[in-house]
Amino acid sequence: MLSRTVVSVSAVSSSSSTSPSRILCKVNPTIPKFLGLKGLSHNFTNCTTWNKNLNLSRKCNTRMENFTTRASAAAQPLKNADELIDSVETFIFDCDGVIWKGDKLIDGVPQTLDMLRSRGKRLVLVTNNSTKSRKQYGKKFETLGLDVSEEEIFASSFAAAAYLKSIDFPKDKKVYVVGEDGILKELELAGFQYLGGPEDGGKKIELKPGFLMEHDKDVGAVVVGFDRYFNYYKVQYGTLCIRENPGCLFIATNRDAVTHLTDAQEWAGGGSMVGAFIGSTQREPLVVGKPSTFMMDYLANKFGILKSQICMVGDRLDTDILFGQNGGCKTLLVLSGVTSLSMLQSPGNSIQPDFYTNKISDFLSLKAAAV
Repeated sequence: MLSRTVVSVSAVSSSSSTSPSRILCKVNPTIPKFLGLKGLSHNFTNCTTWNKNLNLSRKCNTRMENFTTRASAAAQPLKNADELIDSVETFIFDCDGVIWKGDKLIDGVPQTLDMLRSRGKRLVLVTNNSTKSRKQYGKKFETLGLDVSEEEIFASSFAAAAYLKSIDFPKDKKVYVVGEDGILKELELAGFQYLGGPEDGGKKIELKPGFLMEHDKDVGAVVVGFDRYFNYYKVQYGTLCIRENPGCLFIATNRDAVTHLTDAQEWAGGGSMVGAFIGSTQREPLVVGKPSTFMMDYLANKFGILKSQICMVGDRLDTDILFGQNGGCKTLLVLSGVTSLSMLQSPGNSIQPDFYTNKISDFLSLKAAAV
């Protein structure tokens, strides 16, 4: 029988504030599910609504404390791939460290995806990387020799736009983007006005006595993602919007500490950009990427999938595996990315997937060896 893993939260605290620039959201009962908590009744689509004054109907400042996990059992090595494959309808794969590293495809990926499709499995490719849109990722898959449709791709750039649509973000308000082209393209496709992005990467602030930096008062949300053009101008502009524009949302595509820009080493991730704004605004962001359950809820609703019929496959414990656990899915850790076997089995690690294996192409060899 396939094992399950239980996630629990040891403490959550909420504090209210009269400041209009605090985190604004509707919570049921007191915790927004998109922060990554499991087991709460929550309708994400209706979690937040806007009125004409750009104030949200419910206001709260929610802060997670001591977020820990309790594993029901240690992760088991995957020995019978057939059993896992037959137990689910959908496989959700992370991309970086699972499908590719940098711009290099991991061995055996095309054959594995083909095998799963031949067995009638739905495949979804999910990434916290917001630098590309779904269409741009489609071209990357094509370049790597993979046949993946746009409907099978779910990037955090798309998640940011999808979240704004889910809360009926007003079309007459603007989004300030700290990030790259992927976010801009998805916002444009969703019909939202935006400013910022790569073009602000070359802007500088000339500090003089009495200098006051102006900002657009119509910005109703600041979206922060991975940004190779990150600079002080963007930090100051976004900070002004979040702190001074009433009801302005602070949205993060993810809080990943590291990312795979090349296959030679780890690089500082989107969490480093988000962290700058947490420091300057003293606000916690609404995270739409993994391990937030927004992406999982969206996919389950879009395809009509039971979450118990999903297996999340990833290389990160604190994003991919936690994402699957928070969503009530089966979880498989692959050791082809950032997590090693020693990290998984470390006494200090409390996040235990259902199974682990070296890489996803083990589905092929383990399938052949199963009796």
